[in-house]
This record gives sequence, structure tokens and C-alpha cells, in this order.
Amino acid sequence: MLNTAQTSESPLQIEVTSPVICGTGSKRYVDYTVKLTTTLPVFQQTESTVHRRYSDFEWLHKELERADTKIAVPPLPDKAWQRQLPFRKDNGLFQDDFIEERRRGLEIFINKIAAHPLAQIERALHVFLFEPEIDLTKYVRGKVNK
Repeated sequence: MLNTAQTSESPLQIEVTSPVICGTGSKRYVDYTVKLTTTLPVFQQTESTVHRRYSDFEWLHKELERADTKIAVPPLPDKAWQRQLPFRKDNGLFQDDFIEERRRGLEIFINKIAAHPLAQIERALHVFLFEPEIDLTKYVRGKVNK
């Protein structure tokens, strides 16, 4: 079986796949699988698979938007407040079509970010792409050493 990074022109590929609804009631959320393959030397690993939810993407967006990063951060897919209203006749945030639309938007977002040379040296991106859990008690802002 060929490695997708070797069969593509791109030295960096990130897929956001396999959305799964987790939790119950008001604690429900969608978990996405984020798979990375890369040949870029700035990343210490060539492959990674982590699970992230929308709020993790929001955290990364906020971290990279800081004034001192000088990165033009693309927008995330909309928060979709109207889909969170009670008494809807559908599943709101958990409708299949909405989940798929958001998944595509998150995949576009993370690929644009990860392809940006200034973002590639931000510790937040490395934590997002490689750490099994984003532990904010241990996270320290800054650059990674190449």
C-alpha cells in the first residue's frame, strides 16, 4: 500500500474525517479524526492521527490570531447559533448535512493554516496536530525549534 504523502505532489496533507456524535443531551458534540501525513522537516513526525472537536479548532484559531504571530488566519466555518435553538424539528448541529459541511470547512481551514510557513513554527499548531489531548495546563505559547 502506498503512503498518501508519497503519491501526492503535496509535502503536507491533512484530512478531517469520521465525524462521530459523542455525549448526550446538552453535552453532545461532534468528534472529528484529523489525519496528517507530511515530509516537511519542521514537523517532528511524518504521520499523526488525533481527535478534535469544533472547540479545539476555535482554540487554534484564537491562538494563531494573536497579534504577535503575523499570520492572516482564515475563518472557521460558522458557529451556527440558529442550529442550537431548542424546539427545532431537526437535529440542528447534529444533522448529517450540517456535520459534513462543517467537516469540509474545518479541513480547508486546517490545511490553509498548516501550509503557512509562519504557522508551521507555532507551538499551538504542533499541539493541535500531534498531541492526543490539548492540555491547556501544560501548554506554553511560542515557537517550536526546527
